[in-house]
Amino acid sequence: MRIIKIKHLRDFWTLHPTAGPSLRQWIVECRRAQWKSFADVKAYARSADWVGNGRVVFNVCGNRFRLVVAIGFRTGIVLVKFIGTHAEYAKVDVATVEIGDAK
Repeated sequence: MRIIKIKHLRDFWTLHPTAGPSLRQWIVECRRAQWKSFADVKAYARSADWVGNGRVVFNVCGNRFRLVVAIGFRTGIVLVKFIGTHAEYAKVDVATVEIGDAK
């Protein structure tokens, strides 16, 4: 998979260093993945949730943080839409959130 807006993940782990190892591992695994459907994503991450509008939520760092991405299964593109704490996540509409909305 090709990840778009990966810089936002790097910026996030700069502010939240405990998220760094988990996000770096997710990046490596996502790049290696060949997800063709949400079932493939679910097989990779049992805690992943489909939230509509082509979006998936991943728990990061033992569920301390949330990552929302839009996945283009046909194109192989994963677009980062949101990364944040649970408090920030609770304030957004995951179906429409874009990077920067919760700040």
